[in-house]
Amino acid sequence: MRTVSFDRRPDRYRHWRLGLQPPIAWLELDVDEQGGLVPGYELKLNSYDLGVDIELYDAVQRLRFEHPEVGAVVITSAKEGVFSAGANIRMLAASTPEWKVNFCRFTNETRNAIEDATENSGQIYLAAVNGSCAGGGYEIALACEKILLVDDGSSTVSLPEVPLLGVLPGTGGLTRLVDKRRVRKDRADVFATRPDGVKGRTAVEWGLVDELVPRQGFREAVAQRARELAARGGRPDDARGIELDPLERVETADSIEYRFVSAKVDRGLRAVTITVRGMDEPDWLLAMTRELDDVILRLRTNEPELGTWVLRTEGDLEAVLANERGVLGANDWLSTEIRHYYKRTLKRLDVTSRSLIALIEPGSCFAGVLLELALACDRQYLLDGPPIDDEDSEERATIILTDANFGAFPMGNGLSRLESRFYGDRAHLDALKRERDRGLQAPDAVKLGLVTAAPDDLDWADEIRIVLEGRAALSPDALTGMEANHRFAGPETMETKIFGRLSAWQNWIFSRPNASGPQGALRRYGTGQKATFDRERG
Repeated sequence: MRTVSFDRRPDRYRHWRLGLQPPIAWLELDVDEQGGLVPGYELKLNSYDLGVDIELYDAVQRLRFEHPEVGAVVITSAKEGVFSAGANIRMLAASTPEWKVNFCRFTNETRNAIEDATENSGQIYLAAVNGSCAGGGYEIALACEKILLVDDGSSTVSLPEVPLLGVLPGTGGLTRLVDKRRVRKDRADVFATRPDGVKGRTAVEWGLVDELVPRQGFREAVAQRARELAARGGRPDDARGIELDPLERVETADSIEYRFVSAKVDRGLRAVTITVRGMDEPDWLLAMTRELDDVILRLRTNEPELGTWVLRTEGDLEAVLANERGVLGANDWLSTEIRHYYKRTLKRLDVTSRSLIALIEPGSCFAGVLLELALACDRQYLLDGPPIDDEDSEERATIILTDANFGAFPMGNGLSRLESRFYGDRAHLDALKRERDRGLQAPDAVKLGLVTAAPDDLDWADEIRIVLEGRAALSPDALTGMEANHRFAGPETMETKIFGRLSAWQNWIFSRPNASGPQGALRRYGTGQKATFDRERG
């Protein structure tokens, strides 16, 4: 499998056209049939693969940071008579289980970013469905605030995965249908088992779309609705955006090095160590977030056998806190975007199907915004003693709680990572608030329950080796299920439903013979042969 890069820019898009008519941006899907990310399939009828969605993610990010003057974004099709046929079936049929699930995970994160832009940035998305809209294509529309359907007597919306492919709408379709659009469950059942979909007035009546628009004057009507949404969003019309320059990185077979982030692979342990450096530079939080986001995506996609991620930090605690105060204490549009971007990157870490281990050592800078990285991990180990290579040093590992750890960066369940860690223990959370803004070393960190263990300098190397070797010996499938269950305590939200079902149901259903076997629906789709199903239910 080729190495996947997530570097994109609008003048090199193969599948999307980005047009700006402030306060409106137009994102037109025009998929290059021969532009698949890997060989073996054609992207017909605006169907998409990971490469198409990487461009969409890039556009969503750039619109938020580079174009504060845009208050509404219209997603539509540049092809006549078709909005999107959804995820490419040949791609899905030929992909490994982990590729399919990672693909669905990334597309979900991109749709969540669209919803986040609408909710938190005043950059409201509208889907202008100007042709047939099926499967993942309709799921793109579902991520938008409003859906307008062309009234031409033939265009439909559909989620045909169950009847045609033997799988589920893998990017949140079923959940968004009932949780977000409040479609009645019996109608949702009918809709999701109809391969031909629903059109016209019925689509409006059932809540599948918001409005029918005549074909004549369709674009003008869409633009008018978009202007109305932009007026509601409150984006600044006098602000200047910042350009998201290409990331600089140095890659080898076993490492990736950025300005503030690095990753080093240990293939024997099937692990990678990710180190984040805290530095006193004005653009640190945004630059570090972009690099962290990129390394998460690259490792998740290109290194599926590295099942354990070790997270470390190094640098200046005070520099981290100063950067945090500069962003969290400001109320301008750019600081807001940086804050929400870091939130989304932490969420990406939360739903990554890898074991996450934090190592807190002398010289680390797990304070406030960076302490969130440790709290996102499944376990945290703090070295109680001097640096391993300098036993005479008086430096000790220290962590610092700040306001950033009490709700500034909520998880998908709507809780802070501390609330998820100490779910239901309000008294302890109140006690932790009283510990803000002071250095906590091993005894206090253990007493307050902020670390899993604090081995001393004599036992540190052996303890960590045993932890990593033990993790590598366990079933990756079982670990993925266990971690997904433990990380999201408390209330279930649309977001946790989508990712929880992706980790369990989709992983299982996509791997079953009824879908992916030689006689399964994915394999036989388009051949003229019907799938042969094992009729027993588990």
